[in-house]
Amino acid sequence: MSAPLFFFGTLCHRPLLEQVLGRSVTVVPAGVRDAAAHWVAGQSFPVLQDAPGRSAQGVLLRDASASDLARLDFYEGAFGYALTDITVEVGGVPCDARVYRSELAFEIGAPWSLDDWVASYGALSVQAATEVMEGFGVVSPDVIAARFPMIRARAGAVVNARNAPSEPGLTPLTAANVTVQEHRRPYTQYFSLVEMRLRHKRYDGAMSALLERAVFMATDVAIVLPYDPVRDRVLLVEQFRMGPFARGDIHPWSLEPIAGRIDSIETAEATARREAMEEAGLSLGALHLVSNSYPSPGATTEHFSTFIGIADLPDDVTGVGGLQSEDEDIRSTLVSFDALMGMATSDALSNGPLVMAVWWLAAHRESLRA
Repeated sequence: MSAPLFFFGTLCHRPLLEQVLGRSVTVVPAGVRDAAAHWVAGQSFPVLQDAPGRSAQGVLLRDASASDLARLDFYEGAFGYALTDITVEVGGVPCDARVYRSELAFEIGAPWSLDDWVASYGALSVQAATEVMEGFGVVSPDVIAARFPMIRARAGAVVNARNAPSEPGLTPLTAANVTVQEHRRPYTQYFSLVEMRLRHKRYDGAMSALLERAVFMATDVAIVLPYDPVRDRVLLVEQFRMGPFARGDIHPWSLEPIAGRIDSIETAEATARREAMEEAGLSLGALHLVSNSYPSPGATTEHFSTFIGIADLPDDVTGVGGLQSEDEDIRSTLVSFDALMGMATSDALSNGPLVMAVWWLAAHRESLRA
């Protein structure tokens, strides 16, 4: 049996520790003298700092097996942490232990609060750990580190769906009427594909045959069409898109609203405002919800929150924007409302969320202008 393991940060949250280890655990309170845990500035995890006269509190896992250590090394290695020796106290009695710490130099923030972390990041981190640990024994921690922003975004989408499910349809059937017999993830890079073998309850009350289904695991997306009610025009963006190109369309540059992935615990409204600034340098006013919807529920988990965003759109607002770090090359253009409706009625708009936003705008234009 290895030395006990001391956790002072996110792994003090037992649901996360159990997700990483793949088993239930029993831990005991423990502390480290002359040390303190602090948030890393701008991040969602803590670092252990020397702090004379203080005591960092955490938990001790005494029964870690070789398998547990391998799983923890994989999980913590993805975040740049490795085991080091430490002395802790349990009930005032010193005890030799080991702790995962990083050798990186971080900017230190406020004193760490596990309760605050659980409230903001607990469910998200447990869900993300589910996908992270699917890579155990398959890929290296470095690969997980590179994939983690998208892993976290996909986890955020799952948490969002749990916290704010869509409105029920006509059927009383729910997810509780689905039994998954097998769940596998045959492909994960920037995007992810999940295959399931499942049965679901039928409308006649019987269970379906065993079905094999695949789904493209995407993220939640915020979409906003900027509209200037004074000048009565919108701003559209145009960029190269893989979907039309891979389909064989000779016009893979798509005219569309501003859109972007909702990052982890960010709200759809905050994402819409951030993306408007990143893609077009726009500061938005009021946001009007068009819809929360699944664009293709038979094939993908992708979920759209679409808005009309009130904006000031003078003649010189257009240009080329986007984040260089994401290799974005996005051109913006102004279109009058009349021209926009002409494009909509002549089927000259090939972007589904744009079409939906345009018709919502047509229905509410007069009240927005008033």
